Amino acid sequence: MRNPTLDLTVDLLKRDSVTPEDKGCQDLMISRLEPLGFKIERMRFGEVDNFYARKGTSGPLLVFAGHTDVVPTGPVEQWASDPFIPTIKDDGMLYARGAADMKASLAAFITSIEAFVAENPDHQGSIGLLITADEEGIATHGTVKVVEALKARGEHFDYCIVGEPTSNKTVGDMVKNGRRGSLSGDLIVKGIQGHIAYPHLVKNTIHLVSPAIKEMVETVWDEGNDYFPPTSWQISNMNAGTGANNVVPGEVIIQFNFRYCPEYNGQGSTAEALQKQTTDVLDKHGLDYELKWKHNQPYITPRGDLVNALEVAIESAFSLKPELSTTGGTSDGRFIADICTEVVEFGPLNKTIHQINECVGVDCLEPLARAYQLTLEKLIK
Repeated sequence: MRNPTLDLTVDLLKRDSVTPEDKGCQDLMISRLEPLGFKIERMRFGEVDNFYARKGTSGPLLVFAGHTDVVPTGPVEQWASDPFIPTIKDDGMLYARGAADMKASLAAFITSIEAFVAENPDHQGSIGLLITADEEGIATHGTVKVVEALKARGEHFDYCIVGEPTSNKTVGDMVKNGRRGSLSGDLIVKGIQGHIAYPHLVKNTIHLVSPAIKEMVETVWDEGNDYFPPTSWQISNMNAGTGANNVVPGEVIIQFNFRYCPEYNGQGSTAEALQKQTTDVLDKHGLDYELKWKHNQPYITPRGDLVNALEVAIESAFSLKPELSTTGGTSDGRFIADICTEVVEFGPLNKTIHQINECVGVDCLEPLARAYQLTLEKLIK
């Protein structure tokens, strides 16, 4: 049987678009969209290719979002087949770098739109795509820049589906309707270095900071809420000392991170509150310190039109009801939420993403496209 989503997935996977390269993936997608009547806007920032496409001028507007860049392959010799020669094996899986994250979703976007437009040539509302080649890297010239440009001219999305591989054990079993906030701190605590035999002449920074660390570890930051687990604080790196066993360290460098539960219905935390609580603890213990912050904002889409429509579509395409989840790291959904009323993420299994022998099930590709198409039919037909 013809499998147009498989065919397009294979065409995309042949292109070695290691971040931030695109290697013609966007041109291929655009060549399929232009005949359907999409207005294409190429948006290059720095050395990164992006595009925004839209068909229609009226609302509501449903946008599909994703990325053509993939992570590096790792040792090629450890792959069972060339990572950029898509290979279907006897287990029914299609192997290639980017198969699950996220070229299968990109292909399903296109074929779902083609099928929808063929069946509904005079559809109401609008369809959009926001595609970047800068998601797997530092993500500074991709979706965030496109969103800034669209916001500056007053563009607004009603709905957005990000094609991240969200499925956990079976394709269709999980939809992400939000992501926790990520708040990282680079902390330097200062003391006085000196000979370990003369403790009265030194200030050991490890000793000084330890009570503050203990308090941070024992702090209950919040209790979570209906969509997110409680906020957690973890140290990821801690470095001090000269390497000699007779020198007291005069400085300790600590990298830490909050994965935090954003406020919803009065429960949860804000980045500003967590920053203040942290500095209050450090000041309480009389530390001499420097602290720099980096923040990735959270987002949440409560149950509404988009969640309900996608849920029904997945039940029809995959014969199961998905779980709503906010687990995992960050995604470009956090940027898109700035100009979009409802944002969710849905795509293939995430079991092999970023791994050697990344793969996606061939038999899930057409149902994935079908789920996207049914969502279109529910929201903009």
